[in-house]
Amino acid sequence: MKNPIKQLFGQTAVYGLGIVLPRLLNYLLLTPFYTRVFEKASYGVITELYAYVVFLLVILTYGMETGYFRFASNSEKKEKVYSTVLGSLFATSLLFIIAMQVWSGPVSNAIGYDRHPEYIKWLAFIVGIDAFTSIPFARIRLLNRPVKYALIRLVEVSVNIGLNLFFLFYCPRHTDSELVSVIYNESIGVGYVLISNLIASSLKLLLLLPEIAAAFRSTFDRSMLKEVLRYSYPLLIAGLAGTVNEALDRILLKHLISPEQNPMEQLGIYGANYKLAVLMTLFVQMFRYAAEPFFFSKSEDKNARKLYADVMTFFVVAGLFIFLLVTLYLDYFILFIGSGFREGVHIVPVVLAANLVMGIFFNLSIWYKISNKTHFGAIFVLVGAAITIVVNLLFIPRYGYVASAWAHLLCYSTMVALSYAWSKKHFPIPYRTGRIVAYIALAGFIYVSNKLFLQDIQGWGKLWPLLLLGGFGVIVVWKERPTFNNYKPD
Repeated sequence: MKNPIKQLFGQTAVYGLGIVLPRLLNYLLLTPFYTRVFEKASYGVITELYAYVVFLLVILTYGMETGYFRFASNSEKKEKVYSTVLGSLFATSLLFIIAMQVWSGPVSNAIGYDRHPEYIKWLAFIVGIDAFTSIPFARIRLLNRPVKYALIRLVEVSVNIGLNLFFLFYCPRHTDSELVSVIYNESIGVGYVLISNLIASSLKLLLLLPEIAAAFRSTFDRSMLKEVLRYSYPLLIAGLAGTVNEALDRILLKHLISPEQNPMEQLGIYGANYKLAVLMTLFVQMFRYAAEPFFFSKSEDKNARKLYADVMTFFVVAGLFIFLLVTLYLDYFILFIGSGFREGVHIVPVVLAANLVMGIFFNLSIWYKISNKTHFGAIFVLVGAAITIVVNLLFIPRYGYVASAWAHLLCYSTMVALSYAWSKKHFPIPYRTGRIVAYIALAGFIYVSNKLFLQDIQGWGKLWPLLLLGGFGVIVVWKERPTFNNYKPD
């Protein structure tokens, strides 16, 4: 029988083509580009607007993606579940788009963009399309078609990058061109980021039409929708609280930092340096995309709990390696953002650690998803949201975006502690906690030793990171190779 751990990480690697590669392209091309063509305050606008997108996507998907996996993974009614869930999201996404076209003026006034109601209209289409297409993408994942998933994502991001470069680099330099004079308006500025995203999202929708058409093979089932919603609504609450943890700081910063400190500039610096943790963010995301359907498909296996425990160990090890790679070579990573944004680089290790802990929480969350106790997830994330709100409100006025970075780490750590404690009571999984803590301690020791003592040694400054990474890798391989290579079902 095929090693399921190798299977999972193999699928994670393939999903990386659709998740990591496109976002890595965004990072390698758009983040350096934006932080050089926009002032810090303008980049702060982008950071804030996309924080709203995070909230809206959670609301408009209302936990249905996980609900779809739960009810379609081991069901003879896969197609009916798909048709029902997709029909529900189509209705709610369409209503949202229409509402925002009607009320774009009041909404733009409320969030401080009264001169740009068009931003709200464009964002509504982007969010509506992305919410609706989340289910066709979920179907592709459930059917184990990661290559198709990757190709569609690559096309989407390539078009987005190309249009950004066209509107923000080519057009301002060729205003004498007849074509450019027709389609380009310098006053739109930051709006071209949204226009590019909207065109790319629309193309994605067209590419997913075959998957969308598959929904017509079955019928909409109202009773099934109620069942899925009953399972999913706690996930909506958890998702909303989770977006508070993830994105609220980017909304609060401009309101809590004093005007003389240029809050939009501070928001731009924070957003740019947050992006330097992109490797960890992308690793967690691509793992999540591969792991969620994988976990559900293995839930009936007699050795499932041991498998979940082993997966957690390998996830933490991989995340720690990324943490060390970025922090040990941070002098090189900061070159990806403009020089005016680099003063915030000291928050990068904190953000990396926070994102890794968030990934650990996702791994832990499988116990309440499989046991149909999703209300626990809502409770844990609500506690985290409360911590995020309190820390940001109390400390942003004094410490600025530094407080926001630490709020992420504190909130996710609390959520992990709560979820782990409750899992031992309701759905025990034999996590190798001692070994995981030892790996975390080792990575922390390497990071601190390099920062305090090793990086300034003359002649060795560039060699030490490689030696430290290699040493960490050797220890991990020595301890974990038997488990990874010889894993067999009980």
